[in-house]
Amino acid sequence: MRITQLLTKETIVLSMKSTDKHEAIDELVNQLDHAGKLADRHEFKNSILKREEQSTTGIGEGIAIPHAKTTAVQEPAIAFGKSVTGIDYESLDGNPAHLFFMIAATEGANNTHLEALARLSTILMKEEVRDMLLKAASEDEILQIINNYDEDDDQEEVETPPISKRGIVAVTACPTGIAHTYMAADSLKAKAGEMGISIKVETNGSGGAKNVLTDEDIQNAASVIISADTKVDTNRFIGKHVIKVPVADGIRRPQELIEKAVNQDAPVFQGDGATKDESKANSGKKSYFYQHLMNGVSNMLPFVVGGGILIAISFMFGIQSSNPADSSYNQFAAALNTIGGGNAFGLMIPVLAGFIAMSIADRPGLAPGMVGGLMASTGQAGFLGGLIAGFLAGYIVLLLKKIFSGLPSSLEGIKPVLLFPLFGIFFTGIIMMFLIIDPVKALNTGLTNWLNGFGTSNLVLMGLILGGMMAIDMGGPINKAAFTFGIAMIDAGNYAPHAAIMAGGMVPPLGLALATTIFKNKFTKSEKEAGKTNYIMGATFITEGAIPFAAADPARVIPSLVAGSAVAGALSMVFKIGLPAPHGGIFVIPVIEGNIILYILAILVGAIVTAVMVGLLKKPVK
Repeated sequence: MRITQLLTKETIVLSMKSTDKHEAIDELVNQLDHAGKLADRHEFKNSILKREEQSTTGIGEGIAIPHAKTTAVQEPAIAFGKSVTGIDYESLDGNPAHLFFMIAATEGANNTHLEALARLSTILMKEEVRDMLLKAASEDEILQIINNYDEDDDQEEVETPPISKRGIVAVTACPTGIAHTYMAADSLKAKAGEMGISIKVETNGSGGAKNVLTDEDIQNAASVIISADTKVDTNRFIGKHVIKVPVADGIRRPQELIEKAVNQDAPVFQGDGATKDESKANSGKKSYFYQHLMNGVSNMLPFVVGGGILIAISFMFGIQSSNPADSSYNQFAAALNTIGGGNAFGLMIPVLAGFIAMSIADRPGLAPGMVGGLMASTGQAGFLGGLIAGFLAGYIVLLLKKIFSGLPSSLEGIKPVLLFPLFGIFFTGIIMMFLIIDPVKALNTGLTNWLNGFGTSNLVLMGLILGGMMAIDMGGPINKAAFTFGIAMIDAGNYAPHAAIMAGGMVPPLGLALATTIFKNKFTKSEKEAGKTNYIMGATFITEGAIPFAAADPARVIPSLVAGSAVAGALSMVFKIGLPAPHGGIFVIPVIEGNIILYILAILVGAIVTAVMVGLLKKPVK
C-alpha cells in the first residue's frame, strides 16, 4: 500500500490556523472527521491526547506526529497540516513545529497499513523531504513529494546481516508502535552509517518485532541500546553493556548514544539487580513476574486510595449513615459510600487482574484479565483470586497468539477484536468458574464453621487467630470469615471477638503507613505517597489499603501484616476489650467497652510489629 492511499487531498490542511498545540490537534482531528475517516471524533481526540500525555510527539526539526490506534477510527488515514509561522507543540528541541502528520490507525490495522505508516516515519527523517514539504504550494505537490520517496510495497524487507565483532545492537519501541519506533531506528542507523559503525536495530512496532536480534548478534555486540517507552525483552542482554533511554532519545541523540555504546560506557546488565549467575539461573522469571505484578498494582492503586478515602469521609456522618433503614441515614454519606465502596472498590480487583494480563499479553490480555478479576471479586476469591485471574488470562492469551499465528494474513485484523477477546474470556472464565472460585468458597465456609465451633474457652488464642485472619487477604474470603464470625458473636452478646477483629483489621494499613515513614529507602515514590493515605484508611478500618503493598511483595509483606494483626488481636483479648458496634475504626472508639487507652495501645503495638518486620524483610529500592 502506498502512503498516498492513506494521505489524500481531503485530509490535507495547506495553511493551519491554529496557534497552539491543542488547537492544532483539534484542527487535524476535524479534518479527518470531515473526510469520513473517524467513527467517533471525541474518542479519537481523547486517544491522541492520552498518547501526548506519555510523551510529546513533537519530535523536533519542525515535525509533530500525533497518532493513535483505536476503534474510534473508521478507516486508516493520515492528516497533513502545515504552518509556515510555526506552532508551539512542546517539541523535544523546544522549537515550533511546522509540519504535522496525524496518524489514525484502526485497532485491528493490518500489516499493509502499518508498514505504510512506518515508511512515512522513515521518509520524514530526510531533511530534503521536510524542506520540500514546507515549500509546497498545493495538495497535489505534497502528495507527489511523498509519493516520490515512498518505496514500492512489493519490495521485501531486507534483514540486516549479522553485525561484525564489536558492533552494536539496538531495540526501539513506543507505546503505539507506529511512528517513533521507526524514526528512532532510522535515526540510529543513519548516524551509525555516518560514523562507520556496524549496527543492527530491532523494531517492536504494531506489526510485531522486525529485524529481530539473534543470539549471535547479541554475543558479537559491544553494547546494547534500548530506546523504548514500553516493555522490551531485556533478559537476552544479561552480561552485556546496556543503555536504556526513552524512544525520543533515539531520535534526538543518536550520536551520543552510539559513542557511549562503542566505548562501553554503561553498566553490565545483570537482570533486575541480581548477580550474573543468579540471573541466568532464574532465566528472567522473577523480573518478569514482578514487572507484570507491578503493572497491575500501580493501576489498581488509584481505586484503593480514592475509594478508601471516600468511604472514610462517609463514616464521618455515622457508621450506619449510608443505611436507609438507620436513623443516622444521610443521602450524601450514602452516595460517598456507594461511589467509594460499591464502585471504586468493586473495580479494584478486576483492574489488578486486567493490567497484570495486559502486561503479559499486551492489550488483548486486558478484557480476559478484567473478566477473570471480576469473577474473583464477585465470587469471594479476593485479591489473591485476582492475582490468579490476571496471570491465568495473560498466559492464555499468549498461548492463543501462538495458536492463531498460522492463520492467513487476511485474518490478521480480526484477531485483536474477535479471536483474542472471545477465546481469552471464554477459557479464563471457564477455568475461574470451575477450578478457582469453588475451592476458595469451600475454604471460606470451612473457616467460618471452624470459628463457630471454636467457642470462647481460650480468648487469647482466639484473638491471635482472628486478628491474623483479618490480614491474610484483606477483604477476601478469610478476612470476611473472621468479620462474619465477629458479627455473629455481637448478636450472641459476646463483644470481645469483634474488638480483636477491629484491631487486626486496622493494623495492616497503619503498619505499612509507619513502615513507609520510617523505612523510606525500602519503598518507591508512589508507595510512599500511598503510605500517607494508609494512615487515614487504617484509622477508619479500611484494611484494603494494604492490598497494593501485599500484591507487590507478598512473600515479605503478608507475613508481616499477619504477625502485627495477630499481636493486636491477642492484646485486645488480654486487655478484655469489647466492641458492640458491627464496624470499626476511630468512629466506634466512643462505644468501646473497657480501657480505651489500652485498646489503642494494642493497635499501635501491632502496627509497630508490622512496620518493623516490613522494614527488616524488604530490600532497599534501587
